[in-house]
Amino acid sequence: MAGIFDRFSRHYDKQQERKKRQAAVVSEDDVPLPDAPVEQARASDAPERNSPCPCGSGKKYKKCCGKQA
Repeated sequence: MAGIFDRFSRHYDKQQERKKRQAAVVSEDDVPLPDAPVEQARASDAPERNSPCPCGSGKKYKKCCGKQA
């Protein structure tokens, strides 16, 4: 009877170790990945004043990167 309990205990411990390894795949030192790829603006694709800014900020061009122009 003790042999069965030992086998179960080792199996349970292995499962717990696997779960810990799967949860620790991402470390704090890793660079976070962006949620969506950011499209780069091209010089030939000049945005209009009221179009969304190509930098991906979500603001209008005139309120974001268009202020400098």
